[in-house]
Amino acid sequence: MDLSLETRQQNDRTIIEVGGEIDVYTAPKLRECITGLVDEGHKDLIIDLEKVEFMDSTGLGVLVGGLKRVRTHEGSLELVCTQERLLKIFRITGLGKVFAIHGSQAEATAQ
Repeated sequence: MDLSLETRQQNDRTIIEVGGEIDVYTAPKLRECITGLVDEGHKDLIIDLEKVEFMDSTGLGVLVGGLKRVRTHEGSLELVCTQERLLKIFRITGLGKVFAIHGSQAEATAQ
């Protein structure tokens, strides 16, 4: 399975819609996307994980790295996720307390 990434602007936030699998092979593509956006001045990111079928620890590492990167630019990185199998990973690792996790893009952009 491959990784698909689509980005778009909504007001002052950049939404990255991720699909497929985020693993040791595909995670660098997501890392490059996040890094490129931050380097271009996009510091408030929303990553939509609704179409993600699988994520391993490498994927989690990319999300944590992205969060650190936007915070150094006084930005934010929030997630959209309703899939129980992914939410369980965030709870088990304690990252559910680190990331703002929303039930929809509308909820994430309403703030």
